[in-house]
Amino acid sequence: MIKVGLTGGIGSGKTTIARIFETLGIPVYNADDATKRLMNSNPDLKTTLIKNFGEASYKNNVLDTTYLAGIVFNDPEKLALLNSLTHPVTIKDAADWISKQSAPYAIKEAALLFESGAADHVDYVIGVFAPQPVRIKRVMDRDGLTAEEVMKRISRQMDEEVKMKRCDFVITNNEHQLVIPQVLELDKKLRELASR
Repeated sequence: MIKVGLTGGIGSGKTTIARIFETLGIPVYNADDATKRLMNSNPDLKTTLIKNFGEASYKNNVLDTTYLAGIVFNDPEKLALLNSLTHPVTIKDAADWISKQSAPYAIKEAALLFESGAADHVDYVIGVFAPQPVRIKRVMDRDGLTAEEVMKRISRQMDEEVKMKRCDFVITNNEHQLVIPQVLELDKKLRELASR
């Protein structure tokens, strides 16, 4: 089975693209959702997070994402620490999950696919590209953030041009080009690669 990474900056539309692949019968592992699940369910990770970010990281034994985001999005060193603690656990969880799939290929959706080292564990990478103004508006509408808050998050991610150059395939999601035909063409190509 082929392992495929799916990445793109915040607001690029990765999740929308992932859902289209799912409707085609392709299993998708969402790294962000998995990380949140693991931060609540993995006892070793929970202990390490409390040790590094304080007891207030959990309320009633559930991760307080607002508290944690308030710390890490205002301190690049704390964000790097959080990533160094969560990425290895998520990479292992994804590998275990992918090994149980039976489709021609499986997708791991992750914003930080290259930054986390997870790209080393897949055969191909699909990038989802959207221009920065489109991404900013999407995230403002979706998360109720200011443009400044969105820009702060964008600045913590790999440069979009650099990221797209490292991808094997790129889907353009700029609200002008249709994405479904791009996904269908890529699905066909990946199924052909998987059958070799």
